[in-house]
Amino acid sequence: MMKYLQKLGKSLMLPVAVLPICGILMGIGYALCPATMQGGNITGITNMIGFFLVKAGGALIDNMALLFVIGVGVGMANDHDGTAGLAAFASWLMITNLLATSTVTTLMPAIGEDAANLLAFDKIANPFIGILSGIIGGNCYNRFRNATLPDWLSFFSGKRCVAIVAGVISILVSVILLFVWPIVFRGLISLGNGIAGMGAIGAGIYVFLNRLLIPTGLHHALNNVFWFDTIGLGDLSHFWAGETSNDVAWSLGMYMSGFFPCMMFGVPGAALAMIQTAKEGKKKVAIGLVASAALCSFVCGVTEPFEFGFMFLAPALYVIYALLYGIFTVITTLVGFRAGFSFSAGATDLLFSASLPAAQNTWMILPLGVAAFVVFYVVFRFAIVKFDLKTPGREADETEISEVETRGNFSETAALILEGLGGKDNIVSLDNCITRLRLEIKDPEKIDEKKIKSAGVAGIMRPGKTAVQVVVGTKVQFVADELNKLCK
Repeated sequence: MMKYLQKLGKSLMLPVAVLPICGILMGIGYALCPATMQGGNITGITNMIGFFLVKAGGALIDNMALLFVIGVGVGMANDHDGTAGLAAFASWLMITNLLATSTVTTLMPAIGEDAANLLAFDKIANPFIGILSGIIGGNCYNRFRNATLPDWLSFFSGKRCVAIVAGVISILVSVILLFVWPIVFRGLISLGNGIAGMGAIGAGIYVFLNRLLIPTGLHHALNNVFWFDTIGLGDLSHFWAGETSNDVAWSLGMYMSGFFPCMMFGVPGAALAMIQTAKEGKKKVAIGLVASAALCSFVCGVTEPFEFGFMFLAPALYVIYALLYGIFTVITTLVGFRAGFSFSAGATDLLFSASLPAAQNTWMILPLGVAAFVVFYVVFRFAIVKFDLKTPGREADETEISEVETRGNFSETAALILEGLGGKDNIVSLDNCITRLRLEIKDPEKIDEKKIKSAGVAGIMRPGKTAVQVVVGTKVQFVADELNKLCK
């Protein structure tokens, strides 16, 4: 089950990776043409270009659910075949049409008498259903792509039957959702309203849980409640739609803003603590592992290379790390700093979101950032030294990591990793997410973790008996490509 959830988490990163271009386009567009959302005449070439860019970015943010449909469908397919994306889209069309308000109120008129039920089906075309359709499409592809039908139906054999099967399954799923979805929706409303009703404290609890669930990939489910318009919150969606707090029932941006000081400054502070507390002979190792990860976090808000570098070495420290996020979110919410992101809370998204109408007091990132840097540094340094935590550079294993750099020497990195995995004959399957290699191996006894670490990777995980994940960083695709070449 955990393996399946991790695969789903990786698949969700495919559509999420599309969002940065949305943020860039809309950020530049708003800066050039404030009238796009604030009202007024749109005249002149500069305003025209801005309007054009906002609409281009809006094409993505307004169709977020469809990105999840296709991205998850292709991502869940064992060989990432586009047929799975087509099957997922067929599933989406089936479910959203069968469960549209006009359809369900015709089938069951009593539904129209309950406002909450009406709202549930009004919101059926949401990212949650998009993810569900992607799962249906991907799994139907994996199960039926090689199906053989009788001669008189042979035209529909193999991949041609995948979308058909996905459609049939979606009919059955729709029947179940007809009764289950209103209950699920009410539960999501209760969760969201419960936390939203707690104001700044609620925002802090959400962000704490968001970080705590990173290792399992389940943070995506939580994000759909608060970032996207699944239950009527949609902090991210409304923020990038050019709205303000006057247009919604909460302080717009409060479920995103707290990430900025933590990711841009807190992570570098924690990284510095790790470097300074590393063993004398391993400081270079610690620098190689966490310094680049901290820079990545500051610039674009990608924190996985940093987090996976220590979460399994020192899980208690990771809980503290998540707690610090929650605390700073409460502080950020109370002092009125508001910024939004389309991808993650790095300097890039801060720059482009600053021109949106909901952005407030963005200059406060400096004092908040300094405070986050100091607090993360002090807390991490104290905890590491006091409890002798095994962060990067402090492991019991004294084997030195070689100076191989993954930033350009991808073939050598891949060769070392492959050797540590027991050679190509020990590889059953190879995949990757945004920062990690994900592999299935035949014989776990053949794995040499020391050899894999000698490639300069951030960490190694074994979520299952034959499952191995190697945390490489944001250049993982290049390493995966080289590994695929070597395995062939």
